[in-house]
This record gives sequence, C-alpha cells and structure tokens, in this order.
Amino acid sequence: MRFYGILMGLVCCALSVRAQIDCIWLSHKSNDLGKVVISWESGKPGNSVVEFGATKELGQKVTIDESVLLHHVEILVPARGTAYFYKVSSGSESSAVHSFRTLPVEKLRVALVANWQEHKNLDCLLKDDIHLLLTGGDNIDCLHKKCGAGVKDCIKPYSDLIRAYPKLFSSVLFLPALGNHDKEITPRGPKPPAEPVYDIDATAYRTFFELPGDEWKWNLDIPEFDLRLIALDIQHTSDMGTTWQTCHPYKKGTPQYEWYAKLLENPKPRFVVTIQNEKSGSIRSQDTPPLHTLFSKGTIAITGFGYFAERADVDGFSYYNTSLGGKGAKYKDPKAAFFESEDSYILMSLEAKAATMRVEIKDLSGKVLHAMDEPHK
Repeated sequence: MRFYGILMGLVCCALSVRAQIDCIWLSHKSNDLGKVVISWESGKPGNSVVEFGATKELGQKVTIDESVLLHHVEILVPARGTAYFYKVSSGSESSAVHSFRTLPVEKLRVALVANWQEHKNLDCLLKDDIHLLLTGGDNIDCLHKKCGAGVKDCIKPYSDLIRAYPKLFSSVLFLPALGNHDKEITPRGPKPPAEPVYDIDATAYRTFFELPGDEWKWNLDIPEFDLRLIALDIQHTSDMGTTWQTCHPYKKGTPQYEWYAKLLENPKPRFVVTIQNEKSGSIRSQDTPPLHTLFSKGTIAITGFGYFAERADVDGFSYYNTSLGGKGAKYKDPKAAFFESEDSYILMSLEAKAATMRVEIKDLSGKVLHAMDEPHK
C-alpha cells in the first residue's frame, strides 16, 4: 500500500507540473475561408500538433515536426457557420479543448477595436457573439518598453496581449491592423533622432501573426456578404521621410497605393471597409490625388488614431474613429456628426444580400453610443 501511495503521488505530481498551453489565437492567412490558422506559444521548443473536429472527440490531426516556440498550423474547416473543437500540443505541453466558429453565411458580426495599450475588460465582445475581431492599430503600447531599445523581433508585448484575453482569442478569429505603436523600437523623443524610431517592416507583428498577403497590409473577402475588408499601413503621415517615419509609402505610384486602388476597381464588392491608423482629417488633406478619393469609393473608413469615439460625415461618406482608451487627447474632426469622449469599439452587422450594413459605436458595457445604416455603393 505504501508503494501504491508513492506511485500515485508521483503520477499526481507529474500531472500537476504538466505544462498547459494558454497563449492561443486564431486567424486567416489567406482569402480561403475554409482554412483557419491556429497559433500558440509553448514554453519549450517542440513540434506543432493540432487535433480538431466537429465534436469534442476531435478525430483529425495536423502535425508539423519542426521544433519551435512559436507555432502556426493551418487546418481545413470547410463547413461555414459551424463550430469546430480543437486542442494543441507541443512535446509534453498541451492545451485544453477549445472551440471556435467558422464565418457564417446568413448573419455576420464583426467587431473592431483600437488603441489597445491597456488590457481593459472586453467581455462585451463575447456578449455580442462576434464572428471576427479586427483592430484599427496600436495593438500594444510599444516594443522597446518590454524588449529593450532597438530590438525588432521581440514578440513579448503581443504574447502578453493574447494571454490577457484567453477566452476571446481562443474562440474568435482575429485580424489586427498596424499602428505606429506596433513598430516603436526606441523612444520617440522631442525631435527626430539620428536612428529610426520605428521598424517600418513591423518584424515582430509579422512574425507573431499569420495574416493574408504582405501582412503589414492585407485584405479579406467574405463573399456571402459581398464584403471586403482592407487594412492599410498608414500612420503619422507628417513624419514621412524622417527618422520618425512609421509606415510604408502610400502615395500614388507606390505599391501600397496601387494595390489599394486595384481593390477598389470594378468589379468590387458592394461593401468595402477600409482600416488604417491616421487621423481622418489628415487623410483628406493629402497631396493630389487625395486619399479621400479612394476611401470614398468604399463604404466606410475606420481609424484608431484618436482617443475618442467619432463619426465624421464627408459628402455622405463616413469616417469612424474608435479607441479602447477613449478619454485621452482629442482631435475632433470638423466634419464630425457624432463625438464622445468614451472608451469604445465598433460593431458591424450584416445580413446576406442586405442593402445596408449596420455600424454601431458602443461603449465597453455594450451600450450603443451611435448607430448608422451604411448603404453599399
């Protein structure tokens, strides 16, 4: 009996120290919506294993034998609007069984947050039962505070973000867009220094996340709702050409401009949402041809530049601003039709073959601050 007790004690001890993987997030890395990327971090280098299926019994498995700490595994999930269950493992480490839903075909709910420097309570997003989570940039405070000055490939700030919301990221598809804070590798200072302050290539962000296309810019099409989501890399346009430059070139003739213009050519979806991280008024004041000419070919544009909630109406086209930290510096748009100094997020709701897209600015309790039915063009 004594031997049995010792044996059971060793077994229980082994089980108690077995590492639990708890930093998991989901995304699409292409416009093939029948594929989802499951990503996670392990405590030790190891292989990458995803077991998944339509029930908790799982039944399917994808294994990548390369030994890594950061894991990205793409799985096939052909059924739309369906719950899939999954667990991940690496060496002796494993996760609990989680679940997510593939994108629907009848009713779609997409949330967008921005200025994610603080880890505020976001239970409101789960209560909204969203299918997809986007961002308007500034997903972290900066890189250098946790990684040291000049380090481009440190992913710790992004790991901390995922770990702050385990239920959200393990169950909702996530596609972030870039902001200047996502690239800040040294303190900005009062004037442009000798060396670049920002990693324009966004090395850490592109390493950590699996996103469509170039990743620093991306687009995702959801055909059932005739919807195209476009994320641009535009911030702090007045700093272009200095060591404060944060983003890729964006003016006419540059790869980013021409790529964006092509996405707005016919045939284009009825609904186009453009996401970026610059002040809306600055977008409209750019050199000829103004970016507003392109933006207004779509349905709406959203930024996370300012620390407030806003909708500006410019000749019938809506520019939205949202921020999880909504009580900071204010840069009210002269064309503002709605403005509140409140923590906020945006919820976009769309039905298949609908004539309009419902866009709500909500506070973090879920209360609707402002709503518009945006028509397609």
